[in-house]
Amino acid sequence: MPPSTSSPKAIRAPRREGGALQKGQQTKSAIVEAALGLATHIGLEGLSIGALADVTGMSKSGVFAHFGSREELQMSVIREYHQRFEQEVFYPAMQAPRGVARLRALFNHWMQRTSIELDSGCIYISGAVEFDDRKGPVRDTLANSVLTWQAAMKRTITQCKECGELGPDVQEDQMLFEIHGLILALHYEARFLQTPGSIERANKGFDNILARYAV
Repeated sequence: MPPSTSSPKAIRAPRREGGALQKGQQTKSAIVEAALGLATHIGLEGLSIGALADVTGMSKSGVFAHFGSREELQMSVIREYHQRFEQEVFYPAMQAPRGVARLRALFNHWMQRTSIELDSGCIYISGAVEFDDRKGPVRDTLANSVLTWQAAMKRTITQCKECGELGPDVQEDQMLFEIHGLILALHYEARFLQTPGSIERANKGFDNILARYAV
């Protein structure tokens, strides 16, 4: 007679398999965490299977088994960075009322994250420098992440117009360009040139943009 499917052996086998899968996912998450820490300091191009093996104490083959290629490792880091960006910037801002209040919340949370990244680095910005003239899946993953964020900002600007808080003739792309430019200028001034008062000027710049486009 074949063993009953309710036997202890039949029950324990899936659990062992599930436990192995969970452990494998935890190991991969730990590798991505280490890779993200490296990438914020040395850039995506600085990542390598060997460097991560040294940091995590794993073998090169062990690290490689979780990703299969350096490109997949880089894309996993970008996805993790984007997910954290959404958790820290986008989702909290969605709690604000629709309109200028939400647009300001998006910018404020963005500024909070940017202020922290001045001591490490922003993968969106450093990655754009590294991959601006390249083609391939890593560049596409990075560009799509930035475009997703810009689309959210643009949608919020449109909602401001619909609420009557911005002029009907406001061009969303132009306003988005100016707001994004503040963040890029802040990184250049504060991180590269180390100009005092850069954060305050970025906040003032945002206020000026709102004042210029408000009804």
